[in-house]
Amino acid sequence: MNILAIDTSTADLVTGVSARKGDAGITVDIERDTRAHNEKLMPKIDALLASSGCSYAALDAVVVGCGPGPFTGLRVGMSTAQALADALRIPVYGVCSHDAVAWELQSGGVRGSVLVATDARRKEIYYSTFMLTDGGIERTYGPDVIKPEELLLEQAPEFVCIPDGLYGRLVPQYRVERVEAGPHPPGLMRAAGISGDSAQLPGEPDPLVPLYLRRPDAKEPKAQPKSPAIPDVEF
Repeated sequence: MNILAIDTSTADLVTGVSARKGDAGITVDIERDTRAHNEKLMPKIDALLASSGCSYAALDAVVVGCGPGPFTGLRVGMSTAQALADALRIPVYGVCSHDAVAWELQSGGVRGSVLVATDARRKEIYYSTFMLTDGGIERTYGPDVIKPEELLLEQAPEFVCIPDGLYGRLVPQYRVERVEAGPHPPGLMRAAGISGDSAQLPGEPDPLVPLYLRRPDAKEPKAQPKSPAIPDVEF
């Protein structure tokens, strides 16, 4: 099964193509800390398809991370995924990017309660909590957005997955074992319900809904008083 996976919810540009059964057949490209998602995404996809021996016409589905993430970066991946799916007449599956991280951790052997957090800028984090078991993952809260020092959970997690620059800002009770993962293509596919050896797609996808979690920076200008020189006109 040929699946294209995309995630632009963080500063990293994540793309991957599954051109054979099993995780060994997933070709992955992750460019760290780039702010040029819009310029680089399509060239990355072209190169991945060529290196994996796949083509656009051979794709069966697209999987895309829906955040949480900043407005500008997130819409690049989601709009590209939707456009490709429409043009190729294939389904597009949107997944929470934090779910993809949790699936990466679970497949790496992590078991127990996990706090997953990503950079929301403005000195804030996006966060979700999960329970990871042998049977899979369960998101127990989130996603939500908050300042790291204000994050107070009823029960401390057993693991924390958070970028280096944000880890030191968590309150002391969450300085537990730290694990690393990101919204990688295998995790995106598992979050969509597509396992590495799946022989079929997981049914009809839901419409794509971006997880912005807060309003964009741009605001409508305040209404200005009408000049008395402008006459009132009734139609």
